[in-house]
Amino acid sequence: MRKRKFRSRAHANPLADPQFEYPVNPDCVDWSMVFPKHCDSDGKLQRAINFADIGCGFGGLLVKLGENFPEKLSIGMEIREKVTSYVDQRLKALRTENEGSYTNIAVVRTNAMKCLTNYMPKGGLDKVFFCFPDPHFKAKNHRRRIVSVSSLSEFAYVLKPGEGLLYTITDVKELYEWHLEHLEAHPLFERVGEEELKADKCYELIFESSEE
Repeated sequence: MRKRKFRSRAHANPLADPQFEYPVNPDCVDWSMVFPKHCDSDGKLQRAINFADIGCGFGGLLVKLGENFPEKLSIGMEIREKVTSYVDQRLKALRTENEGSYTNIAVVRTNAMKCLTNYMPKGGLDKVFFCFPDPHFKAKNHRRRIVSVSSLSEFAYVLKPGEGLLYTITDVKELYEWHLEHLEAHPLFERVGEEELKADKCYELIFESSEE
């Protein structure tokens, strides 16, 4: 399977309204299509999802999370249809080539800016990742940025109180400053110290694994 066969726009407008199908609430999600090894006969997960990679792109970080945290369930959420299809086929190929492995990672196509809480319950996630999101350079498009006052409240809602972590990384200085400003201003987030970061395997992975 070759990535070059999957042509897709680099980014998508998360405020547009494509015809997504999404669950009414987390209790209505049938996870058996993406996590068949971890669901009961009703499609309900037998263990909680731990990590969410929002805008997972071509799945580089998602694969590394699966390899480094085999006891954790990780979900990638991607808005672009062809990119989601690529990641899904990539994961199926990995499972075929490595029997019994990579069953702990999966991808769904959805708009996390609008539907995250339809999938994730309150206080359920250990970690949320935003790797190289669209910077939306034009001022009129800043409302499309994944990190905003309103979206941070939703991310805080789905993270475990007092221990959940949100990771952001970008190669755009202005967007980095935007992330920092909004996170530091939000009452439900506080910056992690440098020593804690150095001991965090996920902090290392976000620099090495993204294919965006």
